[in-house]
Amino acid sequence: MFERLYRQFPTALMARRNLTRTKMRSLLASLGIVIGVVAIASLGMFGVALQYSISQNLGDIGNQVTVSPSGENGVTELSERDVRDIRRVAGPEVTVSPVKQDVQPVAFDRQTNSTTLVYGLDRPAEVYEASDGRVPEPFRTGALVGESLAEEHDLHPGSTIAVNGSTVRVRAVLASGDGFSQLNPANRLVLPASSFDQRGYSQVYLTAPSGTQANETAMAVRSALNDREERVSVTELGSLVDQINQTFQVVNTVLIGIASISLLVAGISILNVMLMSTVERRGEIGVLRAVGYQKRDVLKIMLMEATLLGVVGGVVGVLLSLGAGLAINHYTVGDATAVFRVANAWYLLVAFGFAVVTSIVSGLYPAWKAASEEPVEALRG
Repeated sequence: MFERLYRQFPTALMARRNLTRTKMRSLLASLGIVIGVVAIASLGMFGVALQYSISQNLGDIGNQVTVSPSGENGVTELSERDVRDIRRVAGPEVTVSPVKQDVQPVAFDRQTNSTTLVYGLDRPAEVYEASDGRVPEPFRTGALVGESLAEEHDLHPGSTIAVNGSTVRVRAVLASGDGFSQLNPANRLVLPASSFDQRGYSQVYLTAPSGTQANETAMAVRSALNDREERVSVTELGSLVDQINQTFQVVNTVLIGIASISLLVAGISILNVMLMSTVERRGEIGVLRAVGYQKRDVLKIMLMEATLLGVVGGVVGVLLSLGAGLAINHYTVGDATAVFRVANAWYLLVAFGFAVVTSIVSGLYPAWKAASEEPVEALRG
């Protein structure tokens, strides 16, 4: 069996035999490759996991658009006509939520009086869900409070608070994490929009089924409302997500660059191992040349030794990196199987390929030096 393999893969078998003759030295050289692969792949997967975790926490803000009055051009509020135009260009699939805002005195109890930012919504059921009570539809009376606000002041459905001197009853406690990220309900106090003295709206929030449709809606709103003069400013929150992703890509690149230094150090170790092997095996190389081995044959053997070091170290490094990736994703995003995402596979392939290429490049000079030995001189050595 070994004779058959030797006839088919003589170079590989000779390279393997040579490496096993100096097991400790070969092991240490491969260990450097292993460390480099683990460093590159693990840091890359950590960056992917961190980016995924933050994207989860941000929610679906990539599908959201905020329309605000253009204060720079003297527009202080959005009119009913503006809201109608926004609904018209947004279409039926996009949720449109005009919001009024005002700072009003609020008394949660006899001892607690404060000035609070109050929000006004016509249809809060499109935006929020209730953790206690029910969000009324239509919303004409009462108040909705966020969970943090309710916990702080011991509020629940049926409790009464005084807003701007008028007593209102709490209809529901809003569930945290639901609704628009712009209208994070945790500390919100929401009243019917009809209870506000102001006629216009402070902002209009839109959410679309997809980021692409949100982008199209934003462009349509700009075109419709800013046709003659710039009346509104339109903010696509998807651009924030894009900026975060770009930032993480830069961070990942820097981390991988730093980790690559360990592979370069491993390459120097392989270079040293191969040079020492060349010096120690001058006589053997001379015999090979004397019995008919050409320079290219010796070159192949030496390069195969370097390649084997890189492949073995790369495979072990990839396996260890998978284990590290399972732990990273388990503790970062709560799902260890997330390590099998395509982005992580790319980092594993890059780390393995870099390991093999580094090993081959490191073996080029020792291989050339060994192949250039004159048979007579090598035999004398």
